[in-house]
Amino acid sequence: MSEEKFCCGFAGCCAAPKIPVVSTSLTAQDILGAWKVRFGIGRMDYTVEPGLYSIGQPDNASPVLVSANYKLTFDTLRKNLCALDCWLLILDTKGVNVWCAAGKGTFGTEELLYRIEKSELAEIVTHRRLILPQLGASGVNSNEILRRCGFSVIFGPVRADDIQKFIACGYTADQEMRIVKFTMRDRLVLTPLELVTAAKISLMVFGVLFLINLFAARPFGMRDFLAYTAAVLIGTVITPVLLPFIPGKAFAFKGWLVGILGTALIIWAYGWFSTPFLLLGLGYMLALPVHSAFLAMNFTGSSTYTSPSGVLKEMKIALPLIILSLLSGLVLILIKTLGG
Repeated sequence: MSEEKFCCGFAGCCAAPKIPVVSTSLTAQDILGAWKVRFGIGRMDYTVEPGLYSIGQPDNASPVLVSANYKLTFDTLRKNLCALDCWLLILDTKGVNVWCAAGKGTFGTEELLYRIEKSELAEIVTHRRLILPQLGASGVNSNEILRRCGFSVIFGPVRADDIQKFIACGYTADQEMRIVKFTMRDRLVLTPLELVTAAKISLMVFGVLFLINLFAARPFGMRDFLAYTAAVLIGTVITPVLLPFIPGKAFAFKGWLVGILGTALIIWAYGWFSTPFLLLGLGYMLALPVHSAFLAMNFTGSSTYTSPSGVLKEMKIALPLIILSLLSGLVLILIKTLGG
């Protein structure tokens, strides 16, 4: 841990004399790393070592904050702790953020108990109080923690930038601190990863289209490419950004609704509703909007609007319809492409 770039020395006590001191300032390397993982580069390896860290010059009465070992989460937390003396207990969430890790069980009761024991936290602080992020509440049984190790769990605010205010107010959160927001900016920040995932799929699609073009009476051209690209952007960017403003509850329906409007506009502009291209136009009307719907449905994993049971229900209903419409559309497109 001493070799971590965010560490700037050691602190500790008799029980644990070499606890890394964490800087609250982010470096250019930290910022670059955040941009890289936003685009899916090294995402699963962007972690910090689990264990106990310190901020400032904490003593045995300083607060203990618990978080995940996903470095993007870790960096967001530490940069908001400037001028605060505290301890950070980092759980091994396998590089997953607090909210998702709580759902998966890695930000959970057993892992928290293990880290408390391994770090000898009871020997370092005289109080018995842990501050956990509110979004981790679903993964931790606070009564079990208290019963088995004597530490009480206090769930802090949703956002890291409210932590210092929360502590200053006697570990009390006002209503604003408890509100889970998912603003347009929050959604936009998540879209690069969705785009990268879609791009990987698109490479295979373009490979298949290239092979089909070797035999096609009407080869796929730039107009087809632009129509497909528009469907991808609708599913990965436009729908997530405009999520609260699009009618409906299901993400797949929202993506399909925007997709069918966008596809209809493109096909109309290309003149593909006319008789010579009607089969092609109908094929794209069946295939492209459901492609947008599928990509938009993937965003349920990034959204705070959803629940695991709701996602499973949506997938159960939406996936058969998406597959049926996509296959029907592809058949019509291939008939027109191969037959001319």
